[in-house]
Amino acid sequence: MKKFITGFLISSLVFLGHCASSGADDMVQIKGSDTLINMVQKLAEEYMAKKPGTGIAVTGGGSGTGLAALINKTCDIANSSRQIKASEVEQANNKGVDPKRIVVAIDALSIVVSARNPVDRLTVEEIGKIYRGEIKNWNEVGGDDLAISLYGRQSNSGTYDFMKENVMFGEYSPRLKSMNGNAQIAEALNQDASGIGYVGVGYAKEASGIKVLKVAARTGSAYYDPFNLMDVKSGRYPITRPLNQYINNAPKGLVKDFIEFELSAEGQAIVEKEGFFAIPDEYQAYNDQLLGRSGRVKENPRGPKDLEAAVGAE
Repeated sequence: MKKFITGFLISSLVFLGHCASSGADDMVQIKGSDTLINMVQKLAEEYMAKKPGTGIAVTGGGSGTGLAALINKTCDIANSSRQIKASEVEQANNKGVDPKRIVVAIDALSIVVSARNPVDRLTVEEIGKIYRGEIKNWNEVGGDDLAISLYGRQSNSGTYDFMKENVMFGEYSPRLKSMNGNAQIAEALNQDASGIGYVGVGYAKEASGIKVLKVAARTGSAYYDPFNLMDVKSGRYPITRPLNQYINNAPKGLVKDFIEFELSAEGQAIVEKEGFFAIPDEYQAYNDQLLGRSGRVKENPRGPKDLEAAVGAE
């Protein structure tokens, strides 16, 4: 939590310093996902250090908040841990906004419990049943006789939606405790031995007092670790997702230059230093199409299924 607040204040102060001496063309507003905020703040700080006179403000509020800001033309880049919805695309188009997607990192969404909890692995089905309220006690999944406390995100969070659509396949239990962000979930589990939550892998690596569970796609399948690079990039870890940024139409000017930096070898090294995973070739190839770049080897020209869907939506 202290690191989060400190990072936010530093980048905000840096931004204000630049604003005092910069014109509108030298400022970029980025809003949205709590999962992306620390990583993108660090990318912005490094970029501004290399480009004196530019200003980038990075704020959170959730993926839905960022996409709403893009639709209403109050930000240049929307950070989103989920894909944009068809209803949001329609709203954007009605306001003259043409949302385009950039994939900036890969996240292995991590299922976390208190370090005092003996459970160290779950299947996707068990996680879904827990969050739907069908499994209520840890002894039903090999743990202690202790009622399960559910921690999750608020409904404007992309992670809230991602869990609901890709893990739970149903509605959240009314017993869910809605938290403002990843850091708050980790802090709550540090205090609550009966709790379970979900956080971006970058937060899971840094938090103390919690345990990150291995996850299997189904009963009888092998369990995989969200910290293991090969498990994640191969898709064996079953709760893997791209982390996205949305912009209005093809990027240009400072927005394009900053995105190019994020996708560069230097930018992707920062992504990994912040605890997430660099994007594989098929996502880079997808980004290249929007950025007008060519020459990259495309091992899979069609890309992952989520990219095929995104192309159709956009």
